[in-house]
Amino acid sequence: MSRRRKGDSGLTGVLLIDKEPGWTSHDVVARSRRLTGQRRIGHTGALDPMATGLLVLCLGRATRLVEYMMASEKVYEGEIALGRETDTDDAEGEPIRTSEVPQGDIDLSKLAERFTGEIMQTPPAYSAVKVEGRRAYALARKGETPELRPRPVQVSSLRLLRTAPGIIRVDVRCGPGMYVRSLARDIGRAIGCGAHLASLRRTASGPFHVRDAIVVEDIGAFVESDKLDEIVRPADEGVAESAAAILTDGHAEQLRNGQLAWAQGGFLRPANLARLYGVDGSFVGVGEVAEPDRVRAMKVVTDA
Repeated sequence: MSRRRKGDSGLTGVLLIDKEPGWTSHDVVARSRRLTGQRRIGHTGALDPMATGLLVLCLGRATRLVEYMMASEKVYEGEIALGRETDTDDAEGEPIRTSEVPQGDIDLSKLAERFTGEIMQTPPAYSAVKVEGRRAYALARKGETPELRPRPVQVSSLRLLRTAPGIIRVDVRCGPGMYVRSLARDIGRAIGCGAHLASLRRTASGPFHVRDAIVVEDIGAFVESDKLDEIVRPADEGVAESAAAILTDGHAEQLRNGQLAWAQGGFLRPANLARLYGVDGSFVGVGEVAEPDRVRAMKVVTDA
């Protein structure tokens, strides 16, 4: 559960932020640290400064779950502007190519099918992807052209709707590592006129939705009224999409010592991730199912 802990741990749990435009994800984390007094905060997937929407923060020991939560699918809505490519693939970049926008019909259904499923995608030049140990954006800012290779990404669903002659609305559900900026660029190239991402909003990440989020500055009001616990969700909600397993009485300690522990639970499959609970219902952490009734600890979140 998300409760106050002694010392540096502070609160442990998940905080949902509706990021406003102009903020970097690092800005949101830094501001949240100052407002909550919790130094251990990390996000589960960055948003560009231009983008708005759901930024999931992990506090305290819940930061140990970041890598698993980053792997969750994310949902976005945005607008693609046709006729111009930019060096950042979004509206904040400098134009590098302009073309006439087709006036006739565009078969958006066929186009959506082309970019659905596992696709090969080249990340934007201005991205955090590493090229020979250096961030691509650092190279691009120096005027260098980072050599970025296409890589497989997953697009679970994609809906495209032309809302104006030069604008396409995009609704996409995707796996980790998929850049909507790159998707906008590639859709423009497929149409033959170039394009860039004009706006973007993340509406969901894993089990969380932006409708349940608050803007970062609202944290202060909850701190002042001593109600911060009310907006910090239990850490196990972040991995709610995995199966649950209850450790047999007395086996939690074995788990912490790196040994296999007996567990009970439905839908446990070897090599799958599982949420682990003590017999009292307290969340212990996440583990890998080694056998149908035995688990191996991967991340222990609580002392329970």
